[in-house]
Amino acid sequence: MDNIEREITSSDMVEANKAVAENDTVQKSAAKIETKHPATKNPIKKLYYWVLHWAYTPYGVWALILTAFSESSFFPIAPDTLLIPLALSRPKRALWYATLSSVFSIFGGMLGYAIGFWLMNSVGIKLLEFYGAMGEFQRISALYNQYSGLAVAAAGFTPIPYKIFTIAAGACRINFGIFVIASALSRSARFFIVAGLMAIFGEKIKKFIDKYFNILTLVFTVLLIGGFLVIKFVVKK
Repeated sequence: MDNIEREITSSDMVEANKAVAENDTVQKSAAKIETKHPATKNPIKKLYYWVLHWAYTPYGVWALILTAFSESSFFPIAPDTLLIPLALSRPKRALWYATLSSVFSIFGGMLGYAIGFWLMNSVGIKLLEFYGAMGEFQRISALYNQYSGLAVAAAGFTPIPYKIFTIAAGACRINFGIFVIASALSRSARFFIVAGLMAIFGEKIKKFIDKYFNILTLVFTVLLIGGFLVIKFVVKK
């Protein structure tokens, strides 16, 4: 399955959140989201809506924690799926949700690193083949060989699934300390930016992010890499 995570489109997110707006209670919202696309044959979309519905239940925070952890190593659904509706529903707790997303995403990234370091042949290759990501893995490995920690930092913002970066980091024997620090900086920045925008601007900014998320992440990644290269050049001089 080629780039299976990208099967989830921005229109799916918009439709799902319209389902929330049409209901009067959290429980009804969750139920409607869960049955929004009962006829879909795409297992990833079914999983996406199943994950999304947890944001509108009393177990939303636990679902966010589990999703943030697992997505960094093997799970196909990004924590933003839960972070955005949770931050919108309780703006005062948005930064707390971002903190949880960051911390457990970093822990999950460590698991991804371990898979690449110790279990690449038995587990890592199978995961990459499942996601149709062998080509991306090879390109990322080449980036690691050249840029090391900078590639990890950029990984937190790219639309490429983060698990590919974490597994590749372990397989390429990237320094573990650099990996953790770079992951902490990039993942925290991403989640805090998203949660902060949700808390400040609400639904309007959410629709914008849903529509242009991939473009925004690419632009930010270019700026991030450009900034690092400028700093590196200045330091050398």
